[in-house]
Amino acid sequence: MLGATGQIGRAAVRALTADGWEVTAASRGGGRDATWDAGVRAVALDRDEEGALEKALGDGCDVLVDMVAFDGAHARQVTGLAGRIGSAVVISSGAVYEDARGRSFDTQAEPDGFPRYPVPLPETCGTVAPGDATYGTRKVLLERETLAAGEALPVTLLRAGAVHGPYCRTPRELYFVKRLLDGRRRRVLAYGGESRFHPLHVSNAAELIRLAARKPGSRVLNAADPEAPAVAEIASAIDGVFGRGTETVLIDGPAPEGQVGETPWSGAHPVVYDMTAAGEQLGYRPVTGYVESLPETVEWLAGELAGRDWREAFPKMLRSYGEGLFDYAAEDAWLAAYDRGRR
Repeated sequence: MLGATGQIGRAAVRALTADGWEVTAASRGGGRDATWDAGVRAVALDRDEEGALEKALGDGCDVLVDMVAFDGAHARQVTGLAGRIGSAVVISSGAVYEDARGRSFDTQAEPDGFPRYPVPLPETCGTVAPGDATYGTRKVLLERETLAAGEALPVTLLRAGAVHGPYCRTPRELYFVKRLLDGRRRRVLAYGGESRFHPLHVSNAAELIRLAARKPGSRVLNAADPEAPAVAEIASAIDGVFGRGTETVLIDGPAPEGQVGETPWSGAHPVVYDMTAAGEQLGYRPVTGYVESLPETVEWLAGELAGRDWREAFPKMLRSYGEGLFDYAAEDAWLAAYDRGRR
């Protein structure tokens, strides 16, 4: 397994070993998770080092699980191993989709650029053009080049939703958890708190990987939880984990000023993935739901934040969303004006 110590990889190693597989867990650091079975072989591997992956494979393997394939070069690396591996399971992304007007996650920052996908969104929906320009276009290139291997190498591609759970580098739940830890009693939510961005818990991702390993085939499948809660429902559920209540101010439409009310799930239209094909082709049944998975995630986040600035604990969140994610001064100023306007 490549990328074994990442958020999905840790859970996938557990799922595969529990299913009877002998797992070699490869990562750049060669570390191992404390929850893994003693039989898991952890190795240090930089896939971008010439010949390193081929050497690590030795005589080959039954299944290669690749968590960290991002572009055409990685696709060619995997397909070049046909004959030495029986099949592959590769993580892709829901960022590949575009709507009927050519809008995608790549255009969401533009005026009227947020995509309006069918609900639910099936795998047959169109994708952005393959290329090297963006995360989404690179993932499409990855998909097309791996599937081109055909019968020589069966590859299951999993288009992941908004991944959540422990060890996430961009934990969207941080938005509400930090506010509660900081004693914030009010929050603002854009789009009436109705935005939906279909989540995927790491254990559900691991279950899809386990099932795909058992049933090799060339296919593309959505990967998501059983439900896609609205952002206001997510906020309320996290409140519930803390045993607190928070006053919510709902805004019709986008952020009224800066990033006020804008969360990591926010969007003008829902993104809800159709999981029918995964059920039919793999027999997928989710192992957890969003709300029931939250206590573990919240506990992990609180531990990561203990005595640390959020920017130090989660630098990728800072790069992805900026300082405005927790601009309490701007939020309080807007709320003060909002309160004056209600008098």
